[in-house]
Amino acid sequence: MPKTKFRPCIDLHNGQVKQIVGGSLNESNPSGLKTNFVSSEKPSYYANLYKQYNLTGAHVIKLGHGNDEAAKECLAAWPGGLQIGGGITLENAEEWLNASAEKIIVTSYLFPDAKFSLSRLQDLSAKIGKEKIVVDISCRKKNNKWIIAMNKWQTLTDMEVNEESLELLSNYCSEFLIHAADVEGLCQGIDSELVECM
Repeated sequence: MPKTKFRPCIDLHNGQVKQIVGGSLNESNPSGLKTNFVSSEKPSYYANLYKQYNLTGAHVIKLGHGNDEAAKECLAAWPGGLQIGGGITLENAEEWLNASAEKIIVTSYLFPDAKFSLSRLQDLSAKIGKEKIVVDISCRKKNNKWIIAMNKWQTLTDMEVNEESLELLSNYCSEFLIHAADVEGLCQGIDSELVECM
């Protein structure tokens, strides 16, 4: 049996590292934001920490506007060691790779109007190479099915997480970042039902 590999994350909100309870991040209702942790350290502190312990596969997620500077500081602290996600598009993916991201992480861009666009994923893969792409499969359960969620987990898309969809996506990316948005940030472990679905 393969060993579990620790894949740390730096979630950025308004330039700070925060552990946000999934689904509470809503720009139209900022007062509804719930957090379990807000760091007093600079974001680059965590990038340096992950570099010190060689925690490869770590990712930086920009949750909303006002995080680009903090994200670039993280990438500069560990060039080629961190993946970057949040607001990634065909137009800016190369910019983030040039800023020393190991890979880019993408979700919302692939779902204009919450509908999956294969052509967007194909174009992105053709431009930067599938080895540089991680597809973020943030999902929520609805009617006993796992559905990919976008827009900071607020909007359900038209894509169900199943063998067929994972097979399709895998043709254009090198890995998936999979998590259940409804247990995100609750400090209660993984969603075992989602794991069984995989």
